[in-house]
Amino acid sequence: MKKNLTIYLLYDNNDYYKLPANDLRKNSNVREISLVGGSEDIIGLKRIKSRNLFDSETMRSIANTTKSNYALVQIKRGKIIPGQFFIERLLTAAQNTSAGLVYCDFYEQEGTKLIPHPLIDYQPGSIRDDFDFGSFVMIEKDTMLKAVKSVKDKAKYSGFYSLRLAISRQNSIFRLPECLYTVEREDRMEAGEKQFNYVDPKNRDVQIEMERSATEHLKKLKAFLSPGSKKLNPGSLKFDYEASVIIPVKNREKTISESVVSALEQKTNFKFNLLVVDNHSTDETTKILNEISKKDKRVIHIIPERRDLQIGGCWNEAIFHNLCGKFAIQLDSDDLYKDQTTLQKIVDKFYEERCGMVIGSYQLTDFNLNEVPPGIIDHREWSEDNGKNNALRINGMGAPRAFFTPLIRDIKFPNVSYGEDYSVVLAISRHYKIGRIYEPIYICRRWEGNTDSSLSIEQENRNNFYKDKIRTIEILARKQFIRGKKK
Repeated sequence: MKKNLTIYLLYDNNDYYKLPANDLRKNSNVREISLVGGSEDIIGLKRIKSRNLFDSETMRSIANTTKSNYALVQIKRGKIIPGQFFIERLLTAAQNTSAGLVYCDFYEQEGTKLIPHPLIDYQPGSIRDDFDFGSFVMIEKDTMLKAVKSVKDKAKYSGFYSLRLAISRQNSIFRLPECLYTVEREDRMEAGEKQFNYVDPKNRDVQIEMERSATEHLKKLKAFLSPGSKKLNPGSLKFDYEASVIIPVKNREKTISESVVSALEQKTNFKFNLLVVDNHSTDETTKILNEISKKDKRVIHIIPERRDLQIGGCWNEAIFHNLCGKFAIQLDSDDLYKDQTTLQKIVDKFYEERCGMVIGSYQLTDFNLNEVPPGIIDHREWSEDNGKNNALRINGMGAPRAFFTPLIRDIKFPNVSYGEDYSVVLAISRHYKIGRIYEPIYICRRWEGNTDSSLSIEQENRNNFYKDKIRTIEILARKQFIRGKKK
């Protein structure tokens, strides 16, 4: 049998590489095994000097030293046990699909229990840098050589990211939905915490590199949007209300009063109201809102006739309401405006920059308003020139989000409860300027009642796959838009 596989294992001080090395070296498909990193040579293993697996030089070294048709590259450290016919199944998938890169599902071991850890399929919109391939990827040699040649940057952090983006441009990336190895289960950071990693200031250098790689990828796809956007003239339209605070809510008896009060206490030089879309609450939320709306006529308590609405559908109910103001401004049912100037600052920004929407910055707190890490989320990765392109790489945009009502009525929200806001931000940014407020004007409370707290892996996968699908649609839309401009 032809030895058509070279394996690259990550060196670690815990000697975790020894278990897969001893197991995999017996396989008749394996030509040789190399360690990536470390300072000492290990008998029986070759070594690639590397300070960081993810730098571009390491990726080039792997591509140039692979003497086999395929390279199996470990991309996450940890204790790993190869499963039955691990190599054979990956090779079969790679050969039969002619994919440039293949990855697979795996098990997590907790005591004596094996817990399946499914991943999600790769698609054109999977360009976020935190896409999960698991611990191993198998890459076809010629595909890898072409990919590293197409990546010109010398990167400390984005080497693998740039490599897999380049592979996706020239060949397919294929997921084999079989659990072919086992990793030791670690305490998983809750989804509600993980989403803030990329905006942590200590990761800024990493993010700059990732943005550069994503931007180059979009240029090569012909999906890159040049600087410059349409500007709107909000002063030309008359509405009964200048602004409406939009609050979709279901079963938030513990928080809804505080949220509504934080909006009613706003000090403005214009007329505003609150459109609270009560999505058939079954706790005391409806009663609380009835009482508030009787005392203050600015609170419009809406109970939709439809029972198939998610958060996006509730937003549509509000923005198409006849009392919706010129600007529709977000307030989640468990969050607060930071002080009494939030609405005024947002509306002023619309007129100042004649933009299609405004995105603010927020402070992360616990339920009792004590600040929690990383504190202020200001999304300064958004730049005037490249924000609308980098938006395809990142998972969030900031809060509160506010929309020019005629524009959002034209675009509409998808009727989902995850990614609905992200979808419309991408669509708006394709054509219109997005105004940014970099001082915190909103308080986002993290507590057990958040919709993204303690998600299962299946729920995380559904959310991530949907957002990648949104990105796929947006990339295709931008390519059409750019082709149309050139005609």
